[in-house]
Amino acid sequence: MSQETESGPVGEETKREAARRAKEKARIARWDLDVAVFLFVVLIIVIILLFQDINIGIVAPIALFGLVMVWVVGWRRGRQLYWSFYDDELDRLQKVIEEADEKDKRERKVTKTIEETIEETVQRAFRERWK
Repeated sequence: MSQETESGPVGEETKREAARRAKEKARIARWDLDVAVFLFVVLIIVIILLFQDINIGIVAPIALFGLVMVWVVGWRRGRQLYWSFYDDELDRLQKVIEEADEKDKRERKVTKTIEETIEETVQRAFRERWK
C-alpha cells in the first residue's frame, strides 16, 4: 500500500505510527455486540442440549463449532477494522504533515518578507546618507 501526495511518498515512520494506532483501535473494536450475542446463543444451545441429556459426543462438536465461528468472525472483523483504521490514520497523519508543511512555508514567507523589508530600509538609509 503506497500512498503519495504532493509532498512525496508517505514516510516509513508515518506508516508505522498509522499501523500502531490501527492495531490498537482494531483490537479494541474486534468484539462487537453481534459476536457476543452469537457466543451467548451457542452457550444457551449447549446448556439446553446438556439439560436434555444429549450425549456429550454431540454437544462438544456443537460447542467447538460455535467457539471456532466466534474466533473466525472476530479475527475477520479485526482484520477489516485494522485496514480501515490504517487507511484513516494514514490520511489523518498525511494531513497533519501537509498542514505542518504549509505552516512552515508561510513562516518562511513571512520571514523572507521581513528580511526584505529590513534590507530595503537599510539600503534606503544608506542611499539617503550618501546623497
